[in-house]
Amino acid sequence: MGAIKRPEGATHSKNRRGRGPGTGNGTTGGRGNKGQNARSGGGVRPGFEGGQMPLYRRIARRGFSNYPFKVEYEILSVGTLEKNFKKGDTVSLESLREKKLVGTNERFVKILGDGDISKSLTIDGLKVSKSARAKIEAAGGSVTGVDVPVSDEAPAESVSDEAEATPEKVESAEAESSDTEESSSEKDSE
Repeated sequence: MGAIKRPEGATHSKNRRGRGPGTGNGTTGGRGNKGQNARSGGGVRPGFEGGQMPLYRRIARRGFSNYPFKVEYEILSVGTLEKNFKKGDTVSLESLREKKLVGTNERFVKILGDGDISKSLTIDGLKVSKSARAKIEAAGGSVTGVDVPVSDEAPAESVSDEAEATPEKVESAEAESSDTEESSSEKDSE
């Protein structure tokens, strides 16, 4: 380890400004002649535009933008599926990741009808355009689980009975609770 040396040119001395004309950065030290930026402690804060209304104040910031929440789909064609899958294969987000047709961070994929397909494939859990669906089904394939957003998170729990309360259920529940209250008050009086 002691014999290992850095390659020539890997390290160099610090550029010392204002140390004579021979250095190329003598006299004014690369700051130009006079002015606010030439002085020590000179310069202006970031975003200052000399008194002109700065950009961060000119731009309106009112209301809501959906931009951070927009969903972008990775697009694939049926021609790409024809080249990369065998007859009878299932095309899912996981299989597309394995074949490196989509990135590991992609969560939304849509298959479009560009190209031709002759193999029967099963498309599972991916969005498919009308023309692509027609071509896949004409080739003997099938499309299942369409329009279900594929996520890496655990599936949401099913909706409870309380959330699905209809007027009839509410009335019957109220009647039952009033019956139990009456029976409990009778027991207390005895």
